[in-house]
Order: sequence, then C-alpha cells, then structure tokens
Amino acid sequence: MNSKRKLYQIALTFLKGIGPKKIGILISKLSSIEMIFEESIRDVHEKTKIPLSILNNMDRIQAIEKAKEQLDFIQNNNIQTHFYLDANYPRRLKQCNDAPILLYSRGDFDVNPKRVVAIVGTRHSSEYGKELTRDLAKELQPYNVQIVSGLAYGTDYNAHKAAVDFNITTLAVLGHGLDRIYPYTHHGLAQKMCENGGLLTEFPIKTKPDRINFPMRNRIVAGMSDALVIIESKKRGGAMITAELAFDYNRDIFAYPGSARQENSFGCNLLIQKNMSHLMACPNDLIKLMGWENSKTSPKKPDYTPSSVLLSDLENSIFSLLKNKGVMHFDKLLIDLQISSQDLNSNLFNLELGGIIKSLPGKIYSI
Repeated sequence: MNSKRKLYQIALTFLKGIGPKKIGILISKLSSIEMIFEESIRDVHEKTKIPLSILNNMDRIQAIEKAKEQLDFIQNNNIQTHFYLDANYPRRLKQCNDAPILLYSRGDFDVNPKRVVAIVGTRHSSEYGKELTRDLAKELQPYNVQIVSGLAYGTDYNAHKAAVDFNITTLAVLGHGLDRIYPYTHHGLAQKMCENGGLLTEFPIKTKPDRINFPMRNRIVAGMSDALVIIESKKRGGAMITAELAFDYNRDIFAYPGSARQENSFGCNLLIQKNMSHLMACPNDLIKLMGWENSKTSPKKPDYTPSSVLLSDLENSIFSLLKNKGVMHFDKLLIDLQISSQDLNSNLFNLELGGIIKSLPGKIYSI
C-alpha cells in the first residue's frame, strides 16, 4: 500500500473531536482520504457540511505527526493495519455500528475465517472452568474454528492456551498498543499465538492498559465472533459486558450453567434466565445450534511436544519423568514429584486432554 495513504489512514484516528461517524462523513463526501488533510478547512466544510468550529479544532498537523511515529513503528515491527474500507478489514466487525476505523495486528491469521468462537469469563477461573474451556477447544478443533478472546487472566488465558495446545488459530484482542503485552506474564503465550493466530488492537503504541480501554476491547471480541461462549462469570464484569454487546450485535450467545450458590455462576445463570443466552451443557450444543455438525473436517494432528506446547513447570516435570521411565504408577509419580494427589490429578488431566500422555488401566500413565 502507498505509504502516504497508510499515513493518512492512521492520522484519521488522531484527529481531535472527529469520531468514527464524522470520519465516515468525511470519507463519503470527499473523493479521497488525502483530501481530508490537503484541502483547505473551508473547502472541507463546504463539501461535508461539518461545522467549521469542529474542523478548525481537529489539528491535522499534530495528527500527521503522531501518525508518522505509528507508521515508523509498524514498518519496523512487522505490524499490519486494517482500514475500514480495505479488503483486509474483518467483515463481521463491519456489521457493528461502533466498529473502529483502523486496527493494528501482529501474527499469522485470517481476518475473515469461516467460523469464529469467542470465549470469555472470569479472571478467577476455577479448575472446573479450565476443564470446560479445554474440553470446548478440543471438540471445536475439527471444525475449522478461530478462537477469539482478550488475553486477560483466567478464562481468556485458558482459551488461548487450549487453542495453542490443540493447534487452533487463536486471536487476542488487546486493550493497549502492540508495543507491550499486558499482563506481561502472558508474553510467552502471546508469542506462541503469533505462529498460528495473533494479536489485534485498535489502540496505537504508547497506549497503556487503562481500565477504560477494556470495554472498548470487549466490543471487538463480541463483534468479531459468530458465537460467544461464557464459561464462568459473576453478575458484573467484563464477560457480562461482552455478552451484552454480543446480544446487541445479534450474535449467538452460549453460557454454561452453574451452582446457584457459586458466585462465578451467577452471571451465566442470569443470561440463561433472561433468555439472552443458550444453555450450554456440552460443546456439541454449540456445534448443533450453529449448524456445524455436518462440516467436520479431518482433524489436523497437533504437534504435542514440549517444544511446541506451553507446559507449566509441573507438567514439564511429569512429562520428563514419563519420558525417562516409559510408564509410571500414580503413587510413584506422587513420591517422585512430592506434590499433593489433587495437584497431580489436575495436571495429569491437562496433559491427557492435550494428547501428551495417556492413562492405562490400574492408574498407570505413559507418553
């Protein structure tokens, strides 16, 4: 793309007092984006009827200077831009009246995949919630689905990690610029995601992960999806905001029901009660309701090795023991690892779900 055109596309997002709606007017009334910056303010006013008071305050010079800094960064860091009018803009987002004019991305993914499932939930997910997320990803793997979430703690992280483990394309929508990863502890996962998926944001570099940004991030998660799944959620929080946005965008919403006494189930139960969400008992509920059951493809065989799967330290220790010993009894693993049976059970379950180990009769495990 012409660098000057890309510069002006970026500069549009820095114009003061000019939001997406006014940008739409400017683009529709003028014959090119360049004219927004090169025509006199008087001529722009006459052609668009936007008040002179607004046009005089939009500060085109400063917008271009800020855009130059962004352009230098994206050119030096292998970052792509997705302008609203270009072919590489996500078509699902175009259906949303508050879609961003410009997006930045890093990675290797299709902006318009055949199927997209967004998975969200509490930042304080339980082991049960983690198991639900992995089970969902495993069942979706043969259906050529892209998994979208927000790279936050808890459910978001579980969704992205499960997608990586099962070789599913996964996309994280960020609430900050691509010059950082927040939380930083997810940096390794974000790097791995860029090999089969990536990172997407509307925010320029130097944008901090401030609280106000995350509802904006959530609207993109909702808008990018065909179906939104809420794993666990309190009555209030980011997952519920995303669900409300998805409902407004006419997306299919699925929620796992939970105990009436469990706070992390209150949100899911409420969505089901208000008929905003389908009750989801198992992944097949989503597959059937979305009409995907007859489109199953031959599953790609994931490359489940420690070099390609993000294992925890304990999971790596279990894998190493089994690799060296061949087969091991549960009790022997307990003795060698010096951990509780509960911790061993949950980690063995994760490794088995990932296809890395298998359980044999008599509580024996092997690679």
